[in-house]
Amino acid sequence: MRSLRRVVRGVRWYVRELTDESAYDRYVEHMRTHDPDAAVPSRREFERMRTDRQEADPREGFRCC
Repeated sequence: MRSLRRVVRGVRWYVRELTDESAYDRYVEHMRTHDPDAAVPSRREFERMRTDRQEADPREGFRCC
């Protein structure tokens, strides 16, 4: 049972990294480490900023069409 949980956690981590779902978690960790007093945006605000940045510079992310 313990090894099954470990495998499931590993698969979950891999999928989150592959789909870049963990980008927000990394961003929050970076903000808290480098500027603990700064306000951390919500996940929705972060995704909006990220989308705006990608649309402004298509080389930064994958775009369709």
